[in-house]
Amino acid sequence: MTNEVKEIFGGGRGTGGPGGGTSALPAPAALAAKVRTLAPSMTRSMQRVAEAVADDPAGCAALTVTGLAELTGTSEATVVRTARLLGYPGYRDLRLALAGLAAQQQSGRAPAITTDIAVDDPIAEVVAKLAYDEQQTLADTAAGLDTVQLAAAVAALAGARRTDVYGVGASGLVAQDLTQKLLRIGLLAQAHSDPHLAVTNAVQLRAGDVAIAVTHSGSTGDVIEPLRVAFERGATTVAVTGRPDSPVTQYADHILTTSTARESELRPAAMSSRTGQLLVVDCLFVGVAQRTYESAAPALAASYEALAHRHRAVRRAP
Repeated sequence: MTNEVKEIFGGGRGTGGPGGGTSALPAPAALAAKVRTLAPSMTRSMQRVAEAVADDPAGCAALTVTGLAELTGTSEATVVRTARLLGYPGYRDLRLALAGLAAQQQSGRAPAITTDIAVDDPIAEVVAKLAYDEQQTLADTAAGLDTVQLAAAVAALAGARRTDVYGVGASGLVAQDLTQKLLRIGLLAQAHSDPHLAVTNAVQLRAGDVAIAVTHSGSTGDVIEPLRVAFERGATTVAVTGRPDSPVTQYADHILTTSTARESELRPAAMSSRTGQLLVVDCLFVGVAQRTYESAAPALAASYEALAHRHRAVRRAP
């Protein structure tokens, strides 16, 4: 084992938290989520390690650091760096998590990664695969969501003078969903899918305002630019993205990471990524509603009554 590997690998469990515990280490289910989320942004050699542990956690758990390096055609240092990127101070901790994940999969509590939909799949199998993929996306997003960052974003939203939300395409639909939720509890919010309007509105933001960028890739220029402007104007900025190291995050005070979808020919990544984004939006909304309950509850009741009145009027119309 090289000195470099010994330096990284030797940390073991001692860095897991106060008193050398492991409370800060990702749980086995969170490991699967982190592999799916972080693999696309890894180097190719690290991806091979990540894919190996995701495809065969039981087999990899039985390997030494040297054995996994040989299996993946990488180096011991690459294996250890991958373990650290996934949240483990050393390879020993990763092996323990892999063993736990394998046990969960064997018991049926943590199913293996779903297979892609084939063009000749019967419709019943398509339904089953889509349902599983949606469930996995939600589970992965929940497991990887930083609740400290989430709480900070909720606090900023609850006290904001106004909130701007930026998103285009499928992420634009999520931006609209968050906006209408905030409006229904009496908060001033607007969604922007037009990049020119987004920037011109961002210029008007200041300290005490909030700007939220929704972009799965984290590299959508039409979303990054207004967030940059809002950031420079002093607004509190939030990024909802599937790539925690993407360009959008350099202008985000708070980063909320969603699960990275596996794109296939018959199912673009945008469809699955939107599921995780909507979960984050719901978490933000419920958190804000809790903090502003005295004003949010009557505002929500008023909106329900207004919609009910409209429906009654439509039914009475000749």
